Amino acid sequence: MNALFEKIENSKSLDFGDIFNKSIELFKKVWLQGFVHLLISILIMLPLFFVIYIPVFALAGMSGFESGYGDYGYPSEELSIGLMFLFVILVLVIAMIASALQFGITAHFYRVCKQVDLGLPETSSYFMFLKGKYLGKVFALAIATFGIAILAATLCYLPIFYVMVPLQLLGVIFAFNPEYSASDLIKASFKLGNKIWGISFGLIIVASILSQMVGMVLCFVGIFFTASFVYMPIYFIYKGTLGFEDDEFENKETLFVK
Repeated sequence: MNALFEKIENSKSLDFGDIFNKSIELFKKVWLQGFVHLLISILIMLPLFFVIYIPVFALAGMSGFESGYGDYGYPSEELSIGLMFLFVILVLVIAMIASALQFGITAHFYRVCKQVDLGLPETSSYFMFLKGKYLGKVFALAIATFGIAILAATLCYLPIFYVMVPLQLLGVIFAFNPEYSASDLIKASFKLGNKIWGISFGLIIVASILSQMVGMVLCFVGIFFTASFVYMPIYFIYKGTLGFEDDEFENKETLFVK
């Protein structure tokens, strides 16, 4: 058993109110960075979604060609099935690429949360996990997350509430332990999720509802600025259970329940 799993085994209980209060305080310091990360994600993924409509444009472009059409000016059945198959494949590929990009950018945001929480200089790059040795692992984790979520949704949808916690924890565990293999990171997220599922689920739900409500109050546009609040409890859950190796954390106030 490696050090990551040993930390999970030895992790203590967490205090809901303490984590929630600390999440609010940290959000006040990182809300702008949260908005910037969200904006970067949108700008990167927008071109990808346009690619989805390539089969639609292709179908429209063929409308003037008589050879591909049936008796009433509509595409032949073979052509329609082929384009529909291409459309489904493109949607799946684009969804996985978008998930990977979002996963990598969110992982960096957790690093920013740590730096701000400790008062350290923000030195990392927004795209640090989307290049080099981390890129393949990000795609592997994103595909695994996508597959687990789809599988859970197909099982009468109720299991999605269970896997929601480990999948949310996966991003923060990867952000601070990128040297581990994808399989170990997934195992660690489920192991930790099983141990603290109740408090984690409650914090994630409350943070999600609060961020959306406050965002809607701010003329709905505010959602773009409050969306990152849901990551605050997840960061403090990680800090309180697995912690950091950095010396700066030794004198930090603990989140453990004594």
